[in-house]
Amino acid sequence: MGIIQKMETIPFDLLQQYRQRTFRSAPGMRLTTKEEAIAYVAERGFIYFWPIKTITLPSLWAAVAGDRPVADAHDDPGHISWGWKDSLLGAKAWYYAKVLRQKATIISLETAPYFYALSENYGSPEEDYLTLYRHGRLSLEAKNIYEVLLEKGALDTVGLRKAARLTSAESDSRFNKALSDLQSHFFILPVGVTDAGAWHYAFAYDLVTRHFPNLVEQARFVQEKQARAHLANLYFLGVGAAQLRDLTRLFGWTVQHATQAVNQLTDSGLLQGPLSLQNNPGEWYATQTIFSNQKGDNHVQ
Repeated sequence: MGIIQKMETIPFDLLQQYRQRTFRSAPGMRLTTKEEAIAYVAERGFIYFWPIKTITLPSLWAAVAGDRPVADAHDDPGHISWGWKDSLLGAKAWYYAKVLRQKATIISLETAPYFYALSENYGSPEEDYLTLYRHGRLSLEAKNIYEVLLEKGALDTVGLRKAARLTSAESDSRFNKALSDLQSHFFILPVGVTDAGAWHYAFAYDLVTRHFPNLVEQARFVQEKQARAHLANLYFLGVGAAQLRDLTRLFGWTVQHATQAVNQLTDSGLLQGPLSLQNNPGEWYATQTIFSNQKGDNHVQ
């Protein structure tokens, strides 16, 4: 640890090698089974389903197909990840929904309570959504969709649109935005795939508190400061090194909250920084784990 304290610059090659391991993008490290995918999510804490432009984060696609764009061809071997995801909806092997930046996110069951602790849910499914609606944080469409699920139970998107009176073509964007908003607030999540609709493929949605009834209790005693530090640590363990703005962009935190989380991790010795990254501007922070298997000249210097 003493040698690390004197280091100021992260070699770019060192960071790339670290990410090849944590992203599982290197040959010989790819996921080949659904069981390996479940274990990988548990290891990382949370990942994206697809890689997202402008966001550096492990994804199921990259861990299966390698560091390449998502293929358009449906028969691409990498699309086996799609089948794994669909088959596990409702299986409670992980938490899947549009969470981080309202993009498809896979979260381990152990990590989900930390996300939930940062949501605007307070243990009352019949009231929490109304608080956001009254403060203009939730649309009328989202409110109506939630109330349909609250009353009727899980529904596929076809039945949900009918019950919420959002079947017109004009309402497509408002319906989809409402679904994304409700997922990002941890109100609803997809719990299965049905044969409904013209494409014979539609998600079924249910309330988070009904599908994961223990989640509220698991998150009850997690303080917000603790949750942010935990999620930030998982993020740095996944990407190796990042800047404060990466935290605010991914999690939607304020600069103040991101700074508090990073300071907590550096004070506890889990992060090193501020540092510089070779050939990259700005201040960076790096997980101590990035250096753990390096020797001599491979250390940050």
